[in-house]
Amino acid sequence: MSETTGTPAALDMLSWSCPAPLRDRPRVVMGHGGGGVLSGELLEQVVLPALGGPAPAVLTDSAVVELDGARLAFSTDSFVVRPLFFPGGSIGDLAVNGTVNDLAMSGARAAYLSCGLILEEGVEIDTVARVAEALGAAARTAGVRVVTGDTKVVEAGHGDGVYVNTAGIGVVPAGVDLRPQRVVPGDAVLVSGAIGVHGVAIMSERENLRFDVEVESDCAPLGGLVEAMLSAGADLHVLRDPTRGGLAASLNEIAAASGCGVVVQERAVPVPPPVASACAMLGLDPMYVANEGKLVAFVAREHADAVLAAMRAHPLGSGAAVIGEVVADHPGMVVARTGLGGTRVVDMPMGEQLPRIC
Repeated sequence: MSETTGTPAALDMLSWSCPAPLRDRPRVVMGHGGGGVLSGELLEQVVLPALGGPAPAVLTDSAVVELDGARLAFSTDSFVVRPLFFPGGSIGDLAVNGTVNDLAMSGARAAYLSCGLILEEGVEIDTVARVAEALGAAARTAGVRVVTGDTKVVEAGHGDGVYVNTAGIGVVPAGVDLRPQRVVPGDAVLVSGAIGVHGVAIMSERENLRFDVEVESDCAPLGGLVEAMLSAGADLHVLRDPTRGGLAASLNEIAAASGCGVVVQERAVPVPPPVASACAMLGLDPMYVANEGKLVAFVAREHADAVLAAMRAHPLGSGAAVIGEVVADHPGMVVARTGLGGTRVVDMPMGEQLPRIC
């Protein structure tokens, strides 16, 4: 016991240290892949300066470029999820839907994908076949073709069975302009459905957690939902699929890029009871848990009802809801109004609550 406080010496709080990753660490930590502050710093301080030329004003999951008069969206993504197969999907589904959705957030109709497989020596051929079959089925469902690819094998112990990289291109229709700079105070913030499902599905499978109702990943291609929203003739300002870092990261990225504040009504955010229970048990915030089949939309206030109706008429948007608004106050910051009438700041995540979720 401590002579001055009576506290067991092993619990002396003055000797405690924070286990969170330090931002000045000389080595990569898992948080650098989490889509939060550490990811941004790695890109801005290390990667982008080395590539030469001016960095984009806003980093997005897909780039819109012009080629011979056509507006194309181009995106690439890598998938390292563990386990490879989980309730509601697999790494093959993620590899297709993740890239298709990144293109859709630019308003593009995805057309073609590439596929790179990195296989670990010793992985069962049947496992590779299951991944390939899932990937092909997901591509057919999304209406895209896999037209080129590559395969590499690394030594045993230097991989995790199967890693997948996909790149995709799609055509952006005339008149579509989705970017955070178009966000203005007064815009409504909508989400297409229940959040946190994918991250909890991965964690439950990885840690053998069981709930009264099985939680399945929401992994799905969002191209059709985006087309339905665009067809409503409404003024969409920006779309984002809240994957790594969850809804919180997406809202913070848009707030920072637009220079506006965002206010979220916490009770309006759809969180399924099994996800809420799992997060409470694991000490997680659903706002930061990854999704793979949801989107968040910033829409001109006068068009919010039309967009909401279009979303709810589509199978992947049946649970859509208005969750907040854009304000001129606290520019670049996201706050949530709690059910008790208080207000809390929803920060950009430092790293990642659940590693290896996509």
